[in-house]
Amino acid sequence: MPAQFHLSIPVESIEQARAFYVDLIGCTQGRASEHRIDVNFFGHHIVMHLAPDEAVQSVKHFESDGATVSVRHFGAIVDVAQWQALAARLDGKVEFSMPPQTIRQGTVEEQHIMMFPDGCGNIVEFKSIPQSRVFATV
Repeated sequence: MPAQFHLSIPVESIEQARAFYVDLIGCTQGRASEHRIDVNFFGHHIVMHLAPDEAVQSVKHFESDGATVSVRHFGAIVDVAQWQALAARLDGKVEFSMPPQTIRQGTVEEQHIMMFPDGCGNIVEFKSIPQSRVFATV
């Protein structure tokens, strides 16, 4: 079995989390209760726990490619067709903290990227970059 990444995150509302991750993003829901929900996040196991106080904690921000982004974020690297489909599906439905764009063009770091809040206290990033360049330095 290939390794799967597991992440546990706080959310302000289980229903908002379900609406965002399952209904909008298209993740498959796994186990759920009134205090948690599991989703298949692009082949990885994300568990969202109802913890409103922790979800709304203030986090640091930094400037990146013309946008102010949250230090605390997570996401997925997908192929360009999937990235484009996600960008189109999210247009008008989320408030992008980094709108869909191509950054660092002409370099080994060139990638399609977008970042946005999930409405539950977390920031999600989707990018598309060839697997051979994910960790490339030159």
